[in-house]
Amino acid sequence: MALALSPAANTAPNGLAVDCRPASYKASAEVPEPSSSPKLMNARSSFSSIREDDTHLAQAFTASKVSRYSKPQTDQPAHDDRLPSDMGTMVQHAEFFPPVTQPTSRLHGNWFPAENFKGWKQINVRGRLASRSFSDLASLSLAWDTRPVPVRRPSKVTGDSPIERLPLELLSSIINLLLLDVPPNGITKRNMDLMSLLLTSKKIHGATLLTLYRQITIPHSKIFQKFLAHVSCHQPLGTLVRRFDFCHFNPSTLFETASERSQARNLTSDTLLQALDLTPHLQEFLAQEHIDDDLDERVLRKLLFGFERIQALDFCGCSAASFRDAFTSTILSADWSPPAAALRIRRLSLHRCNTLAPAVLEALLAHLPDVTHLDLAGTRLTDAALAAIPPSARISHLNLAKCNNLSAGAIARFVSAHPAAAGGSLVWLSLATDARTHEIFDADAVRTLLPLLPASLKSLSLKGSRMDRSHIPLLRPLTKHLEELALGRGLGVNDTNGLFVPDEPAQQQQQQQQQEEEEEHGGEGSSLSDGDTASTSSHSSRQQQALDEWVPHTLRYLDLSDMWHGELDLPTLYNTAGCALLTSTTAPLEVVEVSEDVARRLAKGHAPLTRLGWRVSELGSRTWIVRVAGSGGGSGGTAARDTGARWWKMGAENWGMRKVPVARAEVGGMYGSYMFARKL
Repeated sequence: MALALSPAANTAPNGLAVDCRPASYKASAEVPEPSSSPKLMNARSSFSSIREDDTHLAQAFTASKVSRYSKPQTDQPAHDDRLPSDMGTMVQHAEFFPPVTQPTSRLHGNWFPAENFKGWKQINVRGRLASRSFSDLASLSLAWDTRPVPVRRPSKVTGDSPIERLPLELLSSIINLLLLDVPPNGITKRNMDLMSLLLTSKKIHGATLLTLYRQITIPHSKIFQKFLAHVSCHQPLGTLVRRFDFCHFNPSTLFETASERSQARNLTSDTLLQALDLTPHLQEFLAQEHIDDDLDERVLRKLLFGFERIQALDFCGCSAASFRDAFTSTILSADWSPPAAALRIRRLSLHRCNTLAPAVLEALLAHLPDVTHLDLAGTRLTDAALAAIPPSARISHLNLAKCNNLSAGAIARFVSAHPAAAGGSLVWLSLATDARTHEIFDADAVRTLLPLLPASLKSLSLKGSRMDRSHIPLLRPLTKHLEELALGRGLGVNDTNGLFVPDEPAQQQQQQQQQEEEEEHGGEGSSLSDGDTASTSSHSSRQQQALDEWVPHTLRYLDLSDMWHGELDLPTLYNTAGCALLTSTTAPLEVVEVSEDVARRLAKGHAPLTRLGWRVSELGSRTWIVRVAGSGGGSGGTAARDTGARWWKMGAENWGMRKVPVARAEVGGMYGSYMFARKL
């Protein structure tokens, strides 16, 4: 390694000369050192090279622009007559090797220590004869090896953690897992985890605000008043709101009477309109019967015509006279001329809005060109209003339950011929009625309707219609793609076998009866003849062919609540030899809904049901028989259990919902009551 020494090192401390012998060089010829003449001090600068400066300053260099090697060297270097006594104790024996290309130059020469070099301890450094550390020599650039530059560990920068470097979409999706769609009971604080995230960092603070204000759930009026006050002071937060959810609203949480609530003035039509004005990007508004008095004409006009991005409106159970008058005035007085000729609503629920006039419904439905979810259960819908739906609509969820003004022919024509429903988009269809009060589909109408239903259906309700055994072959093709099926009245529990197992040939049944009679008489000559044997073989082959061609069903839920009294007899239900409903053959069937009469009989004791691997579940006025996991239903063992979640359920996981959801969220509040706890 090269030892770089400056000329300043040749002078001994305090000007004392050291008497020592001249250094002998390894080269064959001596190479004299050039003198430090003023000519070199004032020489032309060289190009792209670094020169040592001939001064007595340590580590002094000059930068060159034009190479002095490009001109011939005419001047002979002068010999330095100075004694080598000004060298260090050990450095005086060092040897210098000039460059090979320019022997007369010291520009890139190399110093090598002598053979008797003992180490750094005896080198004279600034008057001290012994150096105690390598850093002393390194500070004078006298070290052979350059010390590596220490790598500084990057300091922690706020906002540079791995989770904060995630895209905002991914970070928001993670934070959404902490969000509680269903608020706790009473006035207990919720989303405390999200409140803690607000204090973490700036980026997580922004992502948490986006999660908190995207979906505003109002369980009581005090929460609404707090939200309104905060957004009024920080109006940019209102631009984050995408959903107003009043399905959990309970006016009795804070106030015992309606007069106390009205005196508080927390939630009124004025404050509600003010909140809507502060949320210009609202997309979903979910109301219910407890706030129908606050939905005046101004609020309804704002919801229907005042938002550019509105997609979902739910007025479930709103039937107050004030709501009826405001809704009627808003629809009938609206200017339907362009550009307001059509509403942007895609999902609309008027579930149990039974006070709206047919003319209002017809005027409204005629201006919904993009509707996909339509819940008109319990309304005064007519055939003309149903046919007024624009052909451009693509309906996937249609609830016409208890629409007693409709006719069976109009429904069949709409399902089979109307472009809004006949294009293969229909997934969820409810035509249920209360058989005690009204009937739309008789046996012939059902026979006409069943072949017209599309193969895209996943849920079908024919509750309240008149059925018999002749409808089972028509229902069987539907069970290959349906997951929910509600049967009408007139069928027996044994008739459901045809939905799960193939029919046996009639001749084979007769032959089996004949064999049983012969065995009862104890005849020894009851062996079959050759012809009878051939007939039996033919029937067996046909039965095997039917089994091979049989396609398993996909039903998960079966509604038998229209089977009353003797139509669903418990001994018949428990007889697995004649009824296959509770056997493993019906898998993946998980839920069977029964009527109130059957529920009362099951309440007296259901030990046989438990032995067969089923249990009883109740909610409100509805009762279900549910298959226990691992009891032959295909959900036990190592297979992952089916939670019941489907894309067409919009967040619900239970089977048999009776209300169309218009927003993807967890089921709860008043909407959960209408979906799973109430009758039609």
